[in-house]
Amino acid sequence: MIDMVAKKRLTPKLMLQLAAPHTWPASIMPVLVASALAYSYTDLTMPLMSVMLMVICALMQASVNTFNDYFDFVKGTDSSDDNVDETDSVLVYNDIDPKSALIYAIALLVCAFLLGIVVILDAGFIPLVIAIIGAIVVVLYSAGKTPISYLPIGEATSGIVMGGLIPLASFYVLTSGNLDFAVVVMSLPQIIGIALIMMTNNTCDIEKDIDSKRRTLPVCLGRKHAKDIYRFLLIAMVLIACSVVFLRFGEGSFVMAFMLVATFPIMRLLWDNPLTQASRVAAMGQICNLNIIVGAFYAVALFV
Repeated sequence: MIDMVAKKRLTPKLMLQLAAPHTWPASIMPVLVASALAYSYTDLTMPLMSVMLMVICALMQASVNTFNDYFDFVKGTDSSDDNVDETDSVLVYNDIDPKSALIYAIALLVCAFLLGIVVILDAGFIPLVIAIIGAIVVVLYSAGKTPISYLPIGEATSGIVMGGLIPLASFYVLTSGNLDFAVVVMSLPQIIGIALIMMTNNTCDIEKDIDSKRRTLPVCLGRKHAKDIYRFLLIAMVLIACSVVFLRFGEGSFVMAFMLVATFPIMRLLWDNPLTQASRVAAMGQICNLNIIVGAFYAVALFV
């Protein structure tokens, strides 16, 4: 049994570590891409609303991170032997009351919804419906008897919700009510990129997840087949981004040449990474950086 007696306070430093700011690009980049798409359609920019949407999404991402830490800790899934950075497993390395982390996760989610009220007053209730779907997934991803993170649909779920629904809702807000599902198709690079973040983590943790009775996608596939699909998705992420720009936003095509140059070193590192627990920290840093680079260059190409 886990000792639930508080021995340390949840300090601002530990709260920041639980929020894991290095993962926020996974939720901020989809808003940036949606902003670029909205501009390409309307020639209008709404910088303040774009920033507010980014803040809301970052708060929800921070909530997801904290929920994950809490539920993994109370279930005994995480330990100090898992080759993770101390800042990524706050409850493992710091003797604090897990309940305070749970309260913090809920507070982050509430803050995101409070800010969302401003968006709803401006854009109507469709973004609220999309946000509620996202919030339900946030909770189901980590909580419950069989969380989504324990199933082989974790990668697809996180990719579609964060990489697809966030751009769809953001585009609707930034274009004053244009609900265009083509945005989801044009967000495929973000959907794949975010799914790859989860797949990186799960492939590195295959042995640990087997012991924890998790049936993640890499566990079901095995490391060899998981790495083959992983490499295919790496290439697909970049090629789809280039294809969308070439076919729909030709004037920004030259930007993609710079993107290919910028992504090549990280793509090569990920291609050669064995994706084991020993290489987990490096792999997670690499895939997060790849998401930032592809998302940033893709957005610039759409703006152009």
